[in-house]
Amino acid sequence: MLDFSLFGGAETAADWAKLPRRTLATSPRDPSINVRQPPQDPNDFLWLMTEEPHRSRRMAILKAHPEVTKLMGHEPLTKWVVLLVVSIQLACAFLLRNTHPLSWKFLLTAYAVGGTANQNLFLAIHEITHNLGFKGIKANKLLAVFANFPIGIPYAAAFKGYHIEHHKFLGEDGIDTDLPSRIELLCLNNVLGKVFFCTFQILFYALRPGFIRAQTLTQWHLVNVVAQLAFDYVLVTTCGRNALIYLIMSAFFAGSLHPCAAHFIAEHFLWDGTDQETYSYYGPLNVLAYNVGYHNEHHDFPSIPWTRLPALRALAPEFYDNIPSHPSWPMVTVNFILDRDIGIFSRGKRIGRGVPKDPLAHATEKSEIIPTPASEPEPESSPRRRAAAALDADGFLQGKQ
Repeated sequence: MLDFSLFGGAETAADWAKLPRRTLATSPRDPSINVRQPPQDPNDFLWLMTEEPHRSRRMAILKAHPEVTKLMGHEPLTKWVVLLVVSIQLACAFLLRNTHPLSWKFLLTAYAVGGTANQNLFLAIHEITHNLGFKGIKANKLLAVFANFPIGIPYAAAFKGYHIEHHKFLGEDGIDTDLPSRIELLCLNNVLGKVFFCTFQILFYALRPGFIRAQTLTQWHLVNVVAQLAFDYVLVTTCGRNALIYLIMSAFFAGSLHPCAAHFIAEHFLWDGTDQETYSYYGPLNVLAYNVGYHNEHHDFPSIPWTRLPALRALAPEFYDNIPSHPSWPMVTVNFILDRDIGIFSRGKRIGRGVPKDPLAHATEKSEIIPTPASEPEPESSPRRRAAAALDADGFLQGKQ
């Protein structure tokens, strides 16, 4: 009989112990990795007392492979990919300007082409948020504003602040706005609720942050809004409203029941009864998504660009190949909806410890240095110490956020 669990299958059984795992480890070293754990209590999130795992793994990798810092820095290819995808979306909007928005041609193009393209632009903005498109911070912000145009609604500037907090305060309740709220847990913890969540998850990610914690507006928020409104006005006056409808519909499909949208659920929801907070995916859809599937790698080293994340995994296989990962993005959505042991509750949370007034302010503390035995003092000029000194406590290049 075919083992559908190898493909992230969604079959279920009465006995949880007989359920197949939804995730797989390339080279499992710990036998417990392949043993399914008891299901989580669906009435609450999993509250953790441990530190988020990425800092300790980052320091261990720096100790074992100090040359990892050579992978850090901006990726010149990013701006050209952004230009290509923006051009594709504008061409589609122009070609569909006289097509009815409810026609099969319009809807199919908006889902297959537009949804994929705008998901790519969402992740381009994610990449640019880490200042990996250009060397300069201002150039990255302008590139993010440009990448925002085909999405139709300004969000790039707001995303930056919330996303940096997501890295610095992973899982902290009231701070990390990637976490579902209590009301989502109460209202959406069943099959129909999960279908609703997956269909409209782009709205949850767009609206939830504003309800949890407000940002301090900056000039870049204003630039983003003014530039987007000006772009939308020019588009409507030259091509008609259908062109703008196409772009906004593409953005909706990009965060709905779309194969690439599964990464929203795949990245940080808890699977197989474990408390593993971050999951990677190494499949072919990464080609369309700036390798965001390499998510453990990204959280460990957010200053390594998308093109070099596979090289990070290849450099340190002993740290990544034994971590369970998702074999399929599309099946993640199927599992999430149909599996009674997975739901809105499947997130790890911590008590919030507070954030700086300016979430983008550069952390003053440098990465902690893992001490060596007293009998073997490590010189300040050692490769590992130099590598660690280049990063702040959250894995960002010093002064680059």
